[in-house]
Amino acid sequence: MGQILKTLNGDTGDVPNAKLTRLKASLRGSLIDKNDTGYDDARALWNGMIDRHPGLIVCAMDTNDVQITVNFARENSLLLAVKSGGHQIAGHAVADGALLLNLSQMKGVHVDVDKATATVGPGCILSDVDQETQLYGLAVPLGINSTTGVAGLTLGGGFGWITGKHGLTIDNLLSAEVVCADGDVRIASATQNADLFWAIRGGGGNFGVITSFEFALHPVGPEVLSGLIVHPLSDARSLLQSYRDICARAPDELTIWAVMRQAPPLPFIPEDWHSKEVLIFAACYAGDMKEGEKALEELRDLGTPIADVIGPHPYAGWQQAFDPLLTPGARNYWKSNDFLKLNDEVVDSALAAVAALPDPQSEIFIAYLGGAMTRVDPAATPFPQRKRHFVMNVHTRWSEAAKDKCCIGWARDLFNCTAQHAAGSVYVNFMPSDDDGRMSEAYGSNIDKLRRIKAKYDPSNLFRLNHNIDVSEGVRLTS
Repeated sequence: MGQILKTLNGDTGDVPNAKLTRLKASLRGSLIDKNDTGYDDARALWNGMIDRHPGLIVCAMDTNDVQITVNFARENSLLLAVKSGGHQIAGHAVADGALLLNLSQMKGVHVDVDKATATVGPGCILSDVDQETQLYGLAVPLGINSTTGVAGLTLGGGFGWITGKHGLTIDNLLSAEVVCADGDVRIASATQNADLFWAIRGGGGNFGVITSFEFALHPVGPEVLSGLIVHPLSDARSLLQSYRDICARAPDELTIWAVMRQAPPLPFIPEDWHSKEVLIFAACYAGDMKEGEKALEELRDLGTPIADVIGPHPYAGWQQAFDPLLTPGARNYWKSNDFLKLNDEVVDSALAAVAALPDPQSEIFIAYLGGAMTRVDPAATPFPQRKRHFVMNVHTRWSEAAKDKCCIGWARDLFNCTAQHAAGSVYVNFMPSDDDGRMSEAYGSNIDKLRRIKAKYDPSNLFRLNHNIDVSEGVRLTS
């Protein structure tokens, strides 16, 4: 008798102890089960709604460990889950009874200043990268929460404070080392395995396990002009109307996003505003400070703010500004849509929803994406929405399981009442597990090419625990 694990056909199978012993002996990392110390930490995800128990966990230390694990899963037809940062909202990184490949110990970051590149391990989170690159006044365009995993962010697209100036994370990926379903290690770049390189820049974890990323670096910081402007929600309608116009005129260096929620007890917000509904503008100017002051004048002149804390901040610190509101362990559910225009109907629906927040931790987040990311051909990567657009993420967050129904219902209601105004696209990293039917929205006309490449590199769908790309019958293997 060995270990009972789920198989690719949905059944369970007994993996003999002899095989497990050989597997453990071949690893530089560790093989742990539910009785071992570290099991719960190794399976934990950022989203507290996800509480799954894999049958076994490989904590990989290097590419060889990943190869060994992928080969073991394939040869034994085992359900394979892959966890890097564990931050994805859908929670696909862990499955009950699966063989879990945990990459969190593969955290190296190497900066080549002369080439302006960074080589990043798949277990890194954003703060790992910022910490190293900012030593040289350089940055990779990443996300906005420093505990987010670089791997998942990149594989889905990746946008953040410097996207307008320097593009999406995938637009700055130069190459990657990929362990494919056949166990082979391939370099994916513009000149090597170009079809695989195309697919991993937005196509998620469908094509293999990335064991190393090479990114282009850009001069950023060490300080940026950034911060928050807080307004009463009662003024939000006219402010958001002005906001959308300011975004349309903003230079590439300026990013402004809007958040509607109850005011957190931050020291710069007057105490009598704590827990009251507010509109928050979060802004960052990735360029010259004096030019940034000019670029932000119009936004800062709007209305009568409760607080305005725009000023010079260390870039790495600004990247962590929202961490206290996004700590791991809470229950999270998201619904998201893209809008080419933030029309009054969408604004009114959002304001009505904020007036009925299901939990003080819940919020509505609106990001504007423009600039450099729009100057990339929609067919150049799987990420298809290259027009200037707004991303609305209905971010429901709460602590008690008893509130699941009302919190999820609130998010779905707002999503549904704004869907008629949406662009017909969605950011794959914002999709919960029950959004898998939206894959054509996530990839648009690129979906067929993704299916062909999936059929070539993973014909048995070993890498299925993700927003899975369905390979229909008759798909040709040419790309």
